[in-house]
Amino acid sequence: MASPPPPTIFAPARRRAMRARMRLLERRADAPRFLAEDMVDDLLDRLSFLRHQPRRALVVGDTTGLLAAALAAQGCAVVRADPAPIAGELPIDEEQPISEPGFDLVAALGTLATVNDLPGAMLHIRRALAPGGLAVLSFCGAGSVPALRQIMAETDGDRPAARIHPQVDVRAGGDLLQRCGFADPMSDSRTLDVRYRSLGRLVADLRAQGLGNCLARPGPALGKAGATRAHAAFAAMADAEGRVSERFAILTLSGWNKALRPPKF
Repeated sequence: MASPPPPTIFAPARRRAMRARMRLLERRADAPRFLAEDMVDDLLDRLSFLRHQPRRALVVGDTTGLLAAALAAQGCAVVRADPAPIAGELPIDEEQPISEPGFDLVAALGTLATVNDLPGAMLHIRRALAPGGLAVLSFCGAGSVPALRQIMAETDGDRPAARIHPQVDVRAGGDLLQRCGFADPMSDSRTLDVRYRSLGRLVADLRAQGLGNCLARPGPALGKAGATRAHAAFAAMADAEGRVSERFAILTLSGWNKALRPPKF
């Protein structure tokens, strides 16, 4: 009996548009890149610790180009891809099979948080790995943007609307790695805290890093009155210096293609 299709949580067209807008905003000299840069630094540290030197890698979502450059400097042949590609990158739909298998490394940075079929996407990634290949998947997970969640809850009051994406936690991520047949699965999370002087800057940073709302059924627009309540909620949370601390929890899932294990669905 065929499995039922995954629920449609995110709108693929809105997701592509969100990333396309991000690619435009990242061209600005002062564009925030702290999430992508942290993911790249962490991945390179992991490769160094594991002493894994891939000869061929698929890099998805690295908008900085730093990971591809670092791998290429080590003699690795890198294929870059993105759901909203620019010159030199291939288009990719993570929920579809990857046409070129045989990679020693598949790295997905910041993209898998908004796919409807996360287990399917992870299974496609495992199948794209060569024997002994490694997958490292990083994205914002559970515990992210608690301040914004509180602000939106206070803004909407007794009629909460869908404004923040659902998030994957460490335990669920580890379970998914096992279900998809990865060997030696590891799931961990780390946090970045950033202080903001205004709600507008917080929202701008989210949009510039591809963290806008791409829900299939987003909540209604705040409107003028809602925006006033949101800014008031932000001001009420501010410290003595007029800043609000926001947290980003980066979930990283990794596993090897050491054995072709059947997925457990």
